Amino acid sequence: MKTFSATPADIDKKWIVIDAEGVVLGRLAAIVANRLRGKHKPTFTPHMDTGDNVIVVNAEKVQMTGNKRSEKLYHWYTGYPGGIKHRTAGQILEGKHPERVVEAAVKRMLPKNILSRHLMGNLRVYAGPAHPHEAQSPQPLDVRAMNPKNSRSA
Repeated sequence: MKTFSATPADIDKKWIVIDAEGVVLGRLAAIVANRLRGKHKPTFTPHMDTGDNVIVVNAEKVQMTGNKRSEKLYHWYTGYPGGIKHRTAGQILEGKHPERVVEAAVKRMLPKNILSRHLMGNLRVYAGPAHPHEAQSPQPLDVRAMNPKNSRSA
């Protein structure tokens, strides 16, 4: 029995759409990261992009458990001395770009290498329910139905 290693000809990429309304952020990010990486497929190869293209809609309606909405901080550095700034997850979700919370969570669940930066190009996150990828005919993936712990009412 030989070990299977996917080649570019073996890769079959699909498009899936996930509705993030009422879904817990960490559980959503873990499922999206596995789909991007291709770990749900029997043809998974660690050094190849065998994953699917993922569209996440309603990112502004994602839920967080506990007090994370008010206590979880996102830091960045401006480049100037004393220039460390931060915002809470709630401030970002209520701000201009709420999809950045989902993007950051997924990015942090991927390995820190060149392949993960390439995989992030296969992720599209939209704050509202509309997306411009109808031509790819994405298949819906119901994350809420996978596990009762995946969803949370506000």
